[in-house]
Amino acid sequence: MSSLSEFQLLSVLAQEMNMRKASERLFVSQPALSQRLQTIEKEWGTKLFIRSQKGLALTPAGEHVIQFVNDVLNKQEKVRETIHALQDGVSGTLKIAVASIVGQNWLPQVLKKFIDTYPQAKISLVTGWSSEILKCLYDDQVHIGIIRGTPDWKGLKIHLFSDQLLLVDREITRPEQVLETERPFIQFKSDSNYYQEIQDWWMRNFKTYPKKTIVVDQIETCKQMTFNGIGYSILPAITLNHTEKNLFKIPLVDENGEPLKRDTWLLGYESAFQLKQVSAFVELIKEYISEFHS
Repeated sequence: MSSLSEFQLLSVLAQEMNMRKASERLFVSQPALSQRLQTIEKEWGTKLFIRSQKGLALTPAGEHVIQFVNDVLNKQEKVRETIHALQDGVSGTLKIAVASIVGQNWLPQVLKKFIDTYPQAKISLVTGWSSEILKCLYDDQVHIGIIRGTPDWKGLKIHLFSDQLLLVDREITRPEQVLETERPFIQFKSDSNYYQEIQDWWMRNFKTYPKKTIVVDQIETCKQMTFNGIGYSILPAITLNHTEKNLFKIPLVDENGEPLKRDTWLLGYESAFQLKQVSAFVELIKEYISEFHS
Protein backbone atom coordinates (compact mmCIF):
# COMPACT_ATOMS: atom_id res chain seq x y z
CA MET A 1 0.00 0.00 0.00
CA SER A 2 1.29 3.45 -0.91
CA SER A 3 2.23 5.91 1.82
CA LEU A 4 0.52 9.25 2.40
CA SER A 5 3.41 11.04 0.68
CA GLU A 6 2.81 8.91 -2.41
CA PHE A 7 -0.90 9.70 -2.17
CA GLN A 8 0.04 13.39 -2.21
CA LEU A 9 2.21 12.77 -5.28
CA LEU A 10 -0.66 11.08 -7.12
CA SER A 11 -3.07 13.85 -6.13
CA VAL A 12 -0.75 16.56 -7.48
CA LEU A 13 -0.22 14.63 -10.72
CA ALA A 14 -3.99 14.33 -11.17
CA GLN A 15 -4.43 18.06 -10.56
CA GLU A 16 -1.69 19.16 -12.94
CA MET A 17 -1.84 16.41 -15.60
CA ASN A 18 1.67 17.50 -16.49
CA MET A 19 4.97 15.98 -15.29
CA ARG A 20 6.91 19.25 -15.37
CA LYS A 21 4.33 21.25 -13.42
CA ALA A 22 3.84 18.42 -10.93
CA SER A 23 7.60 18.06 -10.36
CA GLU A 24 7.85 21.82 -9.69
CA ARG A 25 5.06 21.66 -7.10
CA LEU A 26 6.58 18.59 -5.45
CA PHE A 27 10.15 19.98 -5.56
CA VAL A 28 11.55 16.89 -7.28
CA SER A 29 13.16 16.37 -10.68
CA GLN A 30 11.08 14.98 -13.53
CA PRO A 31 13.14 11.78 -13.79
CA ALA A 32 12.76 11.19 -10.04
CA LEU A 33 9.01 11.82 -10.26
CA SER A 34 8.70 9.46 -13.23
CA GLN A 35 10.60 6.76 -11.33
CA ARG A 36 8.39 7.14 -8.25
CA LEU A 37 5.26 6.96 -10.40
CA GLN A 38 6.47 3.75 -12.02
CA THR A 39 7.07 2.25 -8.56
CA ILE A 40 3.58 3.27 -7.40
CA GLU A 41 1.97 1.84 -10.53
CA LYS A 42 3.85 -1.41 -9.95
CA GLU A 43 2.39 -1.53 -6.43
CA TRP A 44 -1.12 -1.08 -7.78
CA GLY A 45 -0.43 -3.59 -10.55
CA THR A 46 -1.73 -1.34 -13.33
CA LYS A 47 -1.09 1.85 -15.26
CA LEU A 48 -2.64 4.88 -13.61
CA PHE A 49 -1.60 7.53 -16.14
CA ILE A 50 -1.08 7.53 -19.89
CA ARG A 51 1.88 9.71 -20.97
CA SER A 52 1.83 11.67 -24.21
CA GLN A 53 3.44 14.81 -25.65
CA LYS A 54 0.36 16.78 -24.54
CA GLY A 55 0.71 15.66 -20.93
CA LEU A 56 -0.96 13.02 -18.78
CA ALA A 57 -4.35 11.34 -18.93
CA LEU A 58 -5.92 9.10 -16.29
CA THR A 59 -6.66 5.49 -17.16
CA PRO A 60 -10.02 4.06 -15.95
CA ALA A 61 -8.11 2.34 -13.13
CA GLY A 62 -6.32 5.61 -12.40
CA GLU A 63 -9.64 7.42 -11.97
CA HIS A 64 -10.65 4.96 -9.23
CA VAL A 65 -7.28 5.20 -7.51
CA ILE A 66 -7.26 9.00 -7.56
CA GLN A 67 -10.76 9.13 -6.10
CA PHE A 68 -9.58 6.82 -3.29
CA VAL A 69 -6.41 8.87 -2.81
CA ASN A 70 -8.32 12.15 -2.51
CA ASP A 71 -10.79 10.60 -0.07
CA VAL A 72 -7.91 9.48 2.14
CA LEU A 73 -6.17 12.88 1.97
CA ASN A 74 -9.43 14.68 2.84
CA LYS A 75 -9.97 12.40 5.83
CA GLN A 76 -6.37 12.98 6.91
CA GLU A 77 -6.94 16.76 6.78
CA LYS A 78 -10.11 16.46 8.88
CA VAL A 79 -8.25 14.41 11.49
CA ARG A 80 -5.51 17.06 11.59
CA GLU A 81 -8.14 19.76 12.05
CA THR A 82 -9.71 17.83 14.92
CA ILE A 83 -6.31 17.42 16.60
CA HIS A 84 -5.52 21.12 16.17
CA ALA A 85 -8.92 22.03 17.60
CA LEU A 86 -8.05 20.07 20.76
CA GLN A 87 -4.83 22.00 21.23
CA ASP A 88 -4.38 25.45 22.73
CA GLY A 89 -3.94 28.39 20.40
CA VAL A 90 -4.96 28.87 16.77
CA SER A 91 -3.22 26.66 14.23
CA GLY A 92 -4.15 24.37 11.36
CA THR A 93 -5.07 25.39 7.82
CA LEU A 94 -7.77 27.95 7.10
CA LYS A 95 -9.32 27.04 3.75
CA ILE A 96 -11.09 29.94 2.05
CA ALA A 97 -12.77 30.40 -1.33
CA VAL A 98 -13.32 34.04 -2.27
CA ALA A 99 -14.92 35.94 -5.14
CA SER A 100 -12.03 37.30 -7.20
CA ILE A 101 -13.03 40.95 -6.79
CA VAL A 102 -12.94 40.56 -2.99
CA GLY A 103 -9.70 38.59 -3.11
CA GLN A 104 -8.00 41.31 -5.11
CA ASN A 105 -9.31 44.42 -3.39
CA TRP A 106 -10.43 43.73 0.19
CA LEU A 107 -9.15 40.42 1.53
CA PRO A 108 -5.35 41.05 1.49
CA GLN A 109 -5.52 43.52 4.39
CA VAL A 110 -7.61 41.05 6.41
CA LEU A 111 -5.28 38.12 5.68
CA LYS A 112 -2.26 40.20 6.67
CA LYS A 113 -3.84 40.93 10.03
CA PHE A 114 -4.77 37.25 10.48
CA ILE A 115 -1.25 36.05 9.69
CA ASP A 116 0.29 38.62 12.04
CA THR A 117 -2.13 37.65 14.83
CA TYR A 118 -1.97 33.87 14.35
CA PRO A 119 1.46 33.01 12.91
CA GLN A 120 0.95 29.26 13.54
CA ALA A 121 -2.05 29.11 11.21
CA LYS A 122 -1.78 28.35 7.50
CA ILE A 123 -3.97 29.64 4.68
CA SER A 124 -5.28 27.88 1.59
CA LEU A 125 -6.94 30.36 -0.76
CA VAL A 126 -9.07 29.79 -3.87
CA THR A 127 -10.51 32.65 -5.95
CA GLY A 128 -13.11 32.62 -8.70
CA TRP A 129 -16.67 33.55 -9.60
CA SER A 130 -19.28 33.36 -6.85
CA SER A 131 -20.86 30.23 -8.39
CA GLU A 132 -17.45 28.51 -8.18
CA ILE A 133 -17.13 29.58 -4.53
CA LEU A 134 -20.51 28.03 -3.73
CA LYS A 135 -19.47 24.79 -5.45
CA CYS A 136 -16.32 24.65 -3.31
CA LEU A 137 -18.53 24.96 -0.22
CA TYR A 138 -21.03 22.34 -1.38
CA ASP A 139 -18.17 19.95 -2.20
CA ASP A 140 -16.63 20.53 1.25
CA GLN A 141 -13.36 21.72 -0.29
CA VAL A 142 -13.14 24.85 1.90
CA HIS A 143 -14.20 25.98 5.37
CA ILE A 144 -15.75 29.29 4.38
CA GLY A 145 -16.64 31.18 1.22
CA ILE A 146 -16.94 34.89 0.54
CA ILE A 147 -19.27 35.76 -2.33
CA ARG A 148 -20.87 38.77 -3.99
CA GLY A 149 -24.61 39.21 -4.40
CA THR A 150 -27.48 37.65 -2.45
CA PRO A 151 -26.69 34.04 -1.54
CA ASP A 152 -29.08 31.11 -1.67
CA TRP A 153 -27.42 29.39 1.27
CA LYS A 154 -28.96 27.27 4.03
CA GLY A 155 -25.92 27.29 6.31
CA LEU A 156 -24.50 30.12 8.39
CA LYS A 157 -24.04 33.44 6.61
CA ILE A 158 -22.68 36.78 7.75
CA HIS A 159 -23.19 40.04 5.88
CA LEU A 160 -19.80 41.71 5.54
CA PHE A 161 -20.39 44.97 3.68
CA SER A 162 -22.16 46.75 0.82
CA ASP A 163 -20.48 48.95 -1.75
CA GLN A 164 -21.99 51.34 -4.28
CA LEU A 165 -22.02 50.91 -8.05
CA LEU A 166 -20.43 53.86 -9.84
CA LEU A 167 -20.37 55.08 -13.44
CA VAL A 168 -16.66 55.73 -14.01
CA ASP A 169 -15.11 57.74 -16.85
CA ARG A 170 -12.52 60.37 -17.72
CA GLU A 171 -15.04 62.60 -19.52
CA ILE A 172 -18.64 61.83 -18.49
CA THR A 173 -19.89 63.83 -15.49
CA ARG A 174 -23.63 62.97 -15.71
CA PRO A 175 -25.22 59.58 -16.53
CA GLU A 176 -27.27 60.92 -19.46
CA GLN A 177 -24.06 61.86 -21.29
CA VAL A 178 -23.57 58.18 -22.18
CA LEU A 179 -26.16 58.71 -24.93
CA GLU A 180 -23.97 61.36 -26.57
CA THR A 181 -20.51 59.83 -26.46
CA GLU A 182 -19.08 57.69 -29.26
CA ARG A 183 -16.73 55.91 -26.85
CA PRO A 184 -17.68 52.35 -25.84
CA PHE A 185 -19.38 51.10 -22.71
CA ILE A 186 -16.92 48.58 -21.23
CA GLN A 187 -18.84 45.82 -19.47
CA PHE A 188 -17.73 43.10 -17.11
CA LYS A 189 -19.76 39.93 -17.65
CA SER A 190 -19.79 37.40 -14.84
CA ASP A 191 -22.00 34.44 -13.92
CA SER A 192 -23.67 36.39 -11.10
CA ASN A 193 -26.65 38.74 -11.33
CA TYR A 194 -24.26 41.72 -11.45
CA TYR A 195 -24.29 41.91 -15.25
CA GLN A 196 -28.10 41.66 -15.37
CA GLU A 197 -28.44 44.31 -12.68
CA ILE A 198 -26.44 46.75 -14.81
CA GLN A 199 -28.49 45.88 -17.89
CA ASP A 200 -31.72 46.53 -15.98
CA TRP A 201 -30.46 49.87 -14.67
CA TRP A 202 -29.41 50.94 -18.17
CA MET A 203 -32.73 50.08 -19.85
CA ARG A 204 -34.74 51.61 -17.01
CA ASN A 205 -32.90 54.90 -17.42
CA PHE A 206 -32.24 55.13 -21.17
CA LYS A 207 -34.77 52.77 -22.88
CA THR A 208 -32.16 51.99 -25.52
CA TYR A 209 -28.92 50.04 -25.87
CA PRO A 210 -25.43 51.61 -25.72
CA LYS A 211 -24.07 52.73 -29.11
CA LYS A 212 -20.89 50.69 -28.67
CA THR A 213 -19.92 48.03 -26.15
CA ILE A 214 -16.85 46.03 -25.21
CA VAL A 215 -17.51 42.97 -23.03
CA VAL A 216 -14.68 41.50 -20.94
CA ASP A 217 -14.64 38.61 -18.46
CA GLN A 218 -12.28 40.16 -15.89
CA ILE A 219 -13.29 43.18 -13.85
CA GLU A 220 -9.63 44.25 -13.57
CA THR A 221 -9.48 44.44 -17.40
CA CYS A 222 -12.63 46.55 -17.40
CA LYS A 223 -11.11 48.83 -14.77
CA GLN A 224 -7.78 49.32 -16.52
CA MET A 225 -9.41 50.02 -19.89
CA THR A 226 -11.54 52.69 -18.21
CA PHE A 227 -8.58 54.20 -16.38
CA ASN A 228 -6.74 54.47 -19.69
CA GLY A 229 -9.57 56.38 -21.33
CA ILE A 230 -10.71 53.69 -23.77
CA GLY A 231 -14.30 54.00 -22.65
CA TYR A 232 -16.57 54.21 -19.61
CA SER A 233 -17.76 51.50 -17.26
CA ILE A 234 -19.84 50.74 -14.19
CA LEU A 235 -17.66 49.51 -11.33
CA PRO A 236 -18.25 48.56 -7.70
CA ALA A 237 -16.68 50.98 -5.22
CA ILE A 238 -14.59 48.11 -3.79
CA THR A 239 -12.43 48.20 -6.94
CA LEU A 240 -11.63 51.90 -6.55
CA ASN A 241 -9.62 53.96 -4.10
CA HIS A 242 -8.77 57.61 -3.68
CA THR A 243 -5.54 57.47 -5.71
CA GLU A 244 -7.16 57.52 -9.16
CA LYS A 245 -6.69 60.88 -10.84
CA ASN A 246 -8.82 62.61 -13.50
CA LEU A 247 -11.69 60.16 -13.06
CA PHE A 248 -15.34 60.99 -12.55
CA LYS A 249 -17.24 58.55 -10.29
CA ILE A 250 -21.01 58.93 -10.47
CA PRO A 251 -23.11 56.87 -7.98
CA LEU A 252 -25.97 54.93 -9.58
CA VAL A 253 -29.45 55.05 -8.04
CA ASP A 254 -32.50 52.82 -8.44
CA GLU A 255 -36.05 53.84 -9.38
CA ASN A 256 -36.63 55.09 -5.81
CA GLY A 257 -33.51 57.23 -5.80
CA GLU A 258 -31.68 54.81 -3.49
CA PRO A 259 -28.01 53.99 -4.18
CA LEU A 260 -27.42 50.79 -6.15
CA LYS A 261 -25.16 48.53 -4.09
CA ARG A 262 -23.54 45.09 -4.15
CA ASP A 263 -23.50 42.95 -1.02
CA THR A 264 -20.65 40.75 0.15
CA TRP A 265 -21.38 37.71 2.34
CA LEU A 266 -19.35 35.17 4.29
CA LEU A 267 -20.82 31.64 4.16
CA GLY A 268 -20.04 28.33 5.77
CA TYR A 269 -21.39 25.25 7.50
CA GLU A 270 -21.85 25.36 11.28
CA SER A 271 -19.32 22.55 11.76
CA ALA A 272 -16.59 24.63 10.06
CA PHE A 273 -17.27 27.62 12.32
CA GLN A 274 -16.43 25.42 15.31
CA LEU A 275 -12.82 25.08 14.16
CA LYS A 276 -10.50 27.45 16.01
CA GLN A 277 -8.79 28.85 12.93
CA VAL A 278 -12.19 29.54 11.30
CA SER A 279 -13.82 31.14 14.34
CA ALA A 280 -10.68 33.26 14.89
CA PHE A 281 -10.77 34.44 11.28
CA VAL A 282 -14.48 35.29 11.47
CA GLU A 283 -13.98 37.29 14.68
CA LEU A 284 -11.04 39.12 13.13
CA ILE A 285 -13.16 40.02 10.08
CA LYS A 286 -15.91 41.38 12.34
CA GLU A 287 -13.36 43.51 14.19
CA TYR A 288 -11.85 44.73 10.91
CA ILE A 289 -15.25 45.76 9.53
CA SER A 290 -16.18 47.43 12.81
CA GLU A 291 -12.94 49.45 12.77
CA PHE A 292 -13.34 50.29 9.07
CA HIS A 293 -16.87 51.68 9.53
CA SER A 294 -16.25 53.39 12.87
